[in-house]
Amino acid sequence: MRQPVAAAARPFSCLRCLVQSYSTRPVISARCRPQKPQATPSAPYHSTRTLRQNTPTSPDHHQQPPVLRQPTTAPKAVIDIKHIRQNPDLYAENCRQRNYHAAAAYPARINDLFAQWQAKQREGRGLRERGNLLRRQLADPGTSRDDADEEAAGFRSLSREQLLEEARRVKAELSAIEEAESSLSAEMQRLALAIPNLTSDATPRGSEPTVLSYINDHPDLATTHSDSSDRIWRSHVHIGAELGLLDFAGAATTSGWGWYHLLDEAAQLEQALISYALAAATRAGWRQVSPPSMVYSHIAGACGFQPRDANGETQIYTIAQAADDAARGKPELCLAGTAEIPLAGMKADVTLDEAELPVKRVAASRCYRAEAGARGSETKGLYRVHEFTKVELFAWTAPPGAVGDGAATEDVFDEMVDLQTELLGSLGLHCRVLEMPSTDLGASAMRKCDIEAFFPSRRERNDGWGEVTSASICTDYQTRRLATRLKLANGKLAYPWTVNGTALAVPRVLAAILENGWDESDKSVTIPEVLRPWMDGRDKIGPRHR
Repeated sequence: MRQPVAAAARPFSCLRCLVQSYSTRPVISARCRPQKPQATPSAPYHSTRTLRQNTPTSPDHHQQPPVLRQPTTAPKAVIDIKHIRQNPDLYAENCRQRNYHAAAAYPARINDLFAQWQAKQREGRGLRERGNLLRRQLADPGTSRDDADEEAAGFRSLSREQLLEEARRVKAELSAIEEAESSLSAEMQRLALAIPNLTSDATPRGSEPTVLSYINDHPDLATTHSDSSDRIWRSHVHIGAELGLLDFAGAATTSGWGWYHLLDEAAQLEQALISYALAAATRAGWRQVSPPSMVYSHIAGACGFQPRDANGETQIYTIAQAADDAARGKPELCLAGTAEIPLAGMKADVTLDEAELPVKRVAASRCYRAEAGARGSETKGLYRVHEFTKVELFAWTAPPGAVGDGAATEDVFDEMVDLQTELLGSLGLHCRVLEMPSTDLGASAMRKCDIEAFFPSRRERNDGWGEVTSASICTDYQTRRLATRLKLANGKLAYPWTVNGTALAVPRVLAAILENGWDESDKSVTIPEVLRPWMDGRDKIGPRHR
């Protein structure tokens, strides 16, 4: 970890304000070790990203973490607040490096709140001692006759009514102190929950990713700049319209922008990609799960899925609640943005046995993302949509100290990226494997590797690269929030680490296959050989007879 810089100045928060505000991865192995990128004739298209939309949040934007609205049935999060208190500068700098500028002030605020909590604890102890003396005096005045304590001696001169009045006053003051202690503890918990995970030393700081390796050869793009070229690149939107595979207009009528219909071979291709990915993962030892698409909002939050749009707009579809249900405290539901959420939730409030690990699961599911604001509106076609199918990998692994020194987690993470690489390589797509920078990490990830495929239609944006898979190590960030424990061989309890990764984001991969497999001469798309068993043995998708 880099040497942290000094923490931000600690803002003052009075106790009254605190109390009033509280209510809430067949060509190249892609093990994630840095490799020197192979030079190709199309070097300009191998450059790393020069621009990323990671404008720092202004100090006044999202200054406060979200209000906690946890139902009583929610898993009880156990955050290591002591580690935050002992390392405030480390956590503050980590927040800034990850573009969580507002949260950079939280570690210092937690220490301020802890100091206030300790003061209240001392004050409470004094009142409790005073209350005990009063009770003894009221119960039997003779018991305090030989007590040398000056305070006890002072009580002997008071009448019973005066003693009762003093006891009521002490009880009221103690009740207020206990309420303040509870509010201070809750506020510390709320701030700690909003602080992102610490960042791996392997993660580049800043906004530029590191290229680890490439998959397959890059297409010969030089011919595209010559008028005599017989290779014409098309967008998947144009190809879909030409072959009658995509219907965006009809979906816009029924559902709006960002929705789509897949027709005929495109719908068949979607199922082929799902079946191929599941078959590959199952052969590799990942057990299949068919998860729900609707989850409790507090489970999504515990997995680290919180709104983080540049404009402050939500990225999660929440299910509307009846007023009566909300009043009764019925848990809020939302549509899952990824199967990672229901998979992680499978082990909420569960204690795993060390001998079980690693527990590896794979699931195909529909995913729902609001994609509000600029991120969604800037992209046409299948690249960024509101609903899509994704095959997700998820695992619980042994933490450092249980088996080896974190090697178990790294092994599963590498296995994920290798599987992603095998899938994309066998589809004939040219891709690059990236170690993602700190500003690109979500709240839960300690480290993240993305694989980007080459999309001819995106040559004017990011040199044609577009993310198609991702893999992350989340340490115990999720398991602490979901109360997923691990019983070690020595009998002690710990928290397992989680790893998640996209086997295939189907619409994006489908779009990449259409664009890279397009043949302008006969207006057809070549179907990758590995998918043909699920495509009735066809090798091409051609124009229909009209």
